[in-house]
Amino acid sequence: MSAGPIRIGILGAARIAPMALVRPARDVRGVSVTAIAARDFQRAKAFAAKHGIPCVLPSYDELVNDPQVDALYNPLPNSLHCEWTIRALQAGKHVLCEKPIASNTAEAERMAEAARQSGRVLAEAFHWRYHPLAARMKAIIDSGELGTVRHIEAHFCIPLLRPGDIRYRLALGGGATMDVGCYAINIVRFLAGAEPEVMRAEARLWSPGVDRSMAAEFRFADGRSGRITCALLSPFLIRASARVRGDRGTLSVFNPIVPHLFHRLTVRNEIGTRSERLRGDATYVHQLRAFAAAIRTGRPLPTGPEEAIANMRVIDAVYAKAGLPLRGVDRADG
Repeated sequence: MSAGPIRIGILGAARIAPMALVRPARDVRGVSVTAIAARDFQRAKAFAAKHGIPCVLPSYDELVNDPQVDALYNPLPNSLHCEWTIRALQAGKHVLCEKPIASNTAEAERMAEAARQSGRVLAEAFHWRYHPLAARMKAIIDSGELGTVRHIEAHFCIPLLRPGDIRYRLALGGGATMDVGCYAINIVRFLAGAEPEVMRAEARLWSPGVDRSMAAEFRFADGRSGRITCALLSPFLIRASARVRGDRGTLSVFNPIVPHLFHRLTVRNEIGTRSERLRGDATYVHQLRAFAAAIRTGRPLPTGPEEAIANMRVIDAVYAKAGLPLRGVDRADG
């Protein structure tokens, strides 16, 4: 890697890339977005011109193997995360891969092994984990203020009204649990500090095998219960929240996922009710700063490969309990 800024390339001209990488890079010292490649070269050129990216390469393969690039951001469809992340790691690139990290657990394990063998950083882009709100939520639980925790739940529902969107395509690793449910699962696991058993899961389908919504119930080894709901199309329209119930109080959080836009943390117990809001940069800025530090200093990341595998295991278990196929196992629908 060069002694100058970490040079990051983007695989694909994804809609999330400006928010997740391009704009944050302007606020993080020692990082520069220098290259992009997309299936459509003209689209990549237009993206680069709009966002001031100096180099446009004609293919993913040329970007992955470009010696002038140190790291890659992979926001490709879920079904392409494994292939192109492994190619990038084997080419000596660090990778920030969008969530969920893969189509299924087996792919995530292959990606983790590639990162281990290459000695490069692999991070799953659960940006919410990097905002001070996440640490504050966990600190309140760990302080005992809520007493013994009995139940943890998280919800993430959004309206996705584009029928042709890739998130509705089974062959591309689509489905509500993959796109938004992965956040809810991640939140419950993080706040519990343990891995759940999936007791029940019920899906509503957009098309065969593709969930437009999912509700799942969990149980932890110590008796705590958990629940997630997620949807790309549901009566809730927009819902982003988390709730922890203990025998002495409750913690409720509005919008733990993008807290830099607006959030509210509320604790209710025998003492009374209080609300908090935590200052911080955009989650994506915190995430990119941590990714750069991991590359420069080896500082561990909260969303590294083993954590990504654990989250993927729960996603797979939810699909299995709902009677739906795992993503990436059969891509016959094209």
